[in-house]
Amino acid sequence: MIIRTLTHDFSVADQITQDDLPTLISSGFKSVICNRPDAEGEAHLGQIEVEAALTEAGIEFRYLPVNGAAITELDVAEQAALVNELPKPLLAYCRTGTRCTKLWALDPARTDSADQRIASAAAAGINIEDLRGRLG
Repeated sequence: MIIRTLTHDFSVADQITQDDLPTLISSGFKSVICNRPDAEGEAHLGQIEVEAALTEAGIEFRYLPVNGAAITELDVAEQAALVNELPKPLLAYCRTGTRCTKLWALDPARTDSADQRIASAAAAGINIEDLRGRLG
């Protein structure tokens, strides 16, 4: 698991494995959002297993599966609502962290410019240049 910090209270990561759970639990995150559908791609640790481990450790967990190739305005609104409601710091994860970053960048409540969002993502090692037209 590679954790990439986008803001002081929001980070993204690639797929969490069973071996990553102790590190994630001790990392200080108060909330985790899973944006990867359980049935997507190769076999991976499902949201039920992750949720059980995190909940037992007192970390809030939400499952919001999103198709990374077709992020909708509803996906963005649902993610933004979760980010607003959940305790911080917060980690969102998917297969690579890119779709979580795109959801973060597309949040209409963000006040930074498209250039700043793209630069923040790039500084974290994620390219979201393909979103420039949607970032306003």
